[in-house]
Amino acid sequence: MPRFSYPCPDCRSTNSLHGTDCRFEGTPWADVERAYVDLLARLSASPLREDSLRDAVDWSALHEAALRQLKHEDRLTERNGVLRLRTAEEYREEVSEPTVEPLRTIYQYGSVPGCHDNAVFAMIAWYEMVGLSWAETKENVVAWLEETGTWDRGGFEEASPGELVEKKRHVYEAGYGWKEKAQSAKRVIDRSL
Repeated sequence: MPRFSYPCPDCRSTNSLHGTDCRFEGTPWADVERAYVDLLARLSASPLREDSLRDAVDWSALHEAALRQLKHEDRLTERNGVLRLRTAEEYREEVSEPTVEPLRTIYQYGSVPGCHDNAVFAMIAWYEMVGLSWAETKENVVAWLEETGTWDRGGFEEASPGELVEKKRHVYEAGYGWKEKAQSAKRVIDRSL
């Protein structure tokens, strides 16, 4: 089941220690959470047009930013101007295949010797960031290792893809970012294509 935290819609912090230059610095954390809850409560009751959603709550810049973040994270779908929350299954399906670079390249082509550590790290960190559980993350990364031929290319000390991913569980638990490792892996993959 995908998880959801209430990140600051500007700096993505999940507590009251905001990033440098965050426009919501000093905003009480309860207000950040309330903006998300206002939106999620209305949308979980029924799909709404965006203007109806704005009218249903005491709209603020924080609500606007939270809505933009929910859209950016693919938590919502929009059809004919009507916003709807994705179900857990829809969300899991949507984020299982990364569509942003440099992860898209890694996901499509798999890893090659010389960047395995960075590529596996980036995939695990991506799935943690989008809110998949550890079991879902492990399942997705193992499938990726096998389906892309990454595992068959060799260069691993572990006996199986599952063992490799399990050894990287600390990446998931620590909540590391994915971008730097993904960029490094993509450069190596691009040179091999």
